[in-house]
Amino acid sequence: MPSLRLQHLRARHVGPIELNIDAGECVCIHGASGSGKTLLLRAIADLDAHAGDAYLDDQRCSQLQAPDWRRSVALVAAESHWWGERVGEHFEGEINASWLQQLGLPEAAIDWQLSRCSTGERQRLALLRTLMQNPGALLLDEPTGNLDQATTYRVEQLLAEYRRQRQAAVLWVSHDSGQIERVAQRRFLLRDGRLAEEERGLRCT
Repeated sequence: MPSLRLQHLRARHVGPIELNIDAGECVCIHGASGSGKTLLLRAIADLDAHAGDAYLDDQRCSQLQAPDWRRSVALVAAESHWWGERVGEHFEGEINASWLQQLGLPEAAIDWQLSRCSTGERQRLALLRTLMQNPGALLLDEPTGNLDQATTYRVEQLLAEYRRQRQAAVLWVSHDSGQIERVAQRRFLLRDGRLAEEERGLRCT
């Protein structure tokens, strides 16, 4: 069962960070705009230069090729990236129709032109694309930021099911106090480049 461990991790304006996330655990981070939340996730995903170490179980980030690490420790960015004209060009293998339905998307969405997709639809499709890679750890950067409340609940439920069934370690950035209360086992404030653990029930500032 995959656990995510950060040791002396430093990135631009962030760190050093020490954090262990157990298999099947969801940890949430919040903080002011510009506090480095996205920079931290990108450093863990080995997308930006960093010092220190990140481990998924006994696999050390620096000992793996970057694409291999990113398949196991997958970032769902706040703004998804697409390169083809049709949604289906960005998926490999058979689409999980049940997940599509849980995300409030029709099976026909795979044949949509990306130009017709709203920001929220692209966000959900990017999440589906990531989950279908079966990562052992998820790095989520405001994954419901462009969604209405009903769809947000759908996404939270799907992610909870994936986390439990896959026993995935989840690091979730959110500014929504209510969401953090619903999804997190532990929560941290990122301020001045450092993480401080908080009690449950506190409002985000």
